Amino acid sequence: MAPKKITQSTLPQPFLFKNGRGEQLHTDQVVREIARFMLLQPQRAYKITIGSDSEQLADKRADFVTAIVVHRVGNGGMYFWRRIVDSTKFHTLRDRILQEVLLSLEISQLFIEEAKIGGLPHFDFEIHIDIGEHGATKVMIQELVGMIRANNFTAKTKPDSYAASKVADRHGLKND
Repeated sequence: MAPKKITQSTLPQPFLFKNGRGEQLHTDQVVREIARFMLLQPQRAYKITIGSDSEQLADKRADFVTAIVVHRVGNGGMYFWRRIVDSTKFHTLRDRILQEVLLSLEISQLFIEEAKIGGLPHFDFEIHIDIGEHGATKVMIQELVGMIRANNFTAKTKPDSYAASKVADRHGLKND
C-alpha cells in the first residue's frame, strides 16, 4: 500500500533533521524518505528507533543530538539526526540524561503522529537511552525506562541502545 500524501506536517517546522548525507529535511520529508525506503522491500521487517545523546559544554549548556534510525532487519538501514544546543545550564549528569530522554520522548510522540499521517507500513518501535548497567548513570535505569514505558514505548539501554550511544553520539560536537 502506498503511503498517504502528506499535506501538512504535524511537527513544528523547527524540527528539522539531516539525513546521513547531511541534507536538511523537514519532518514530513523524513517520513516520506522512510516510507520510500520501507516500500522498496515491503516484505521485510522494520525497526525504527529514536535516541538522544548529549555533551556538556564548558559553560554548562549542553549539545543534544537526537537520531531517528530505520533498520531493515537483516539488510541495512538509514538514519536522520538533529542537533540543538540548549540554552539551559545543566549542573548535573542526571539533569542532562533526563533531558535526553525527554527530547527522545517528544520526538517519538510527534514522529508516531507523523507516521500515522504518512501511512508508514508496519514497524517495531523503540526508544534508546544512552545509559547502562556500568557507569554513573546505572542508578537511573529504572526511572528512565519507567518514563518511557509510561508513554507506551519500548525502552532499550546499553549495549542495545545504538540509536543513542552510536548514531546520535556520532553527530555530537566532539565529532565535528
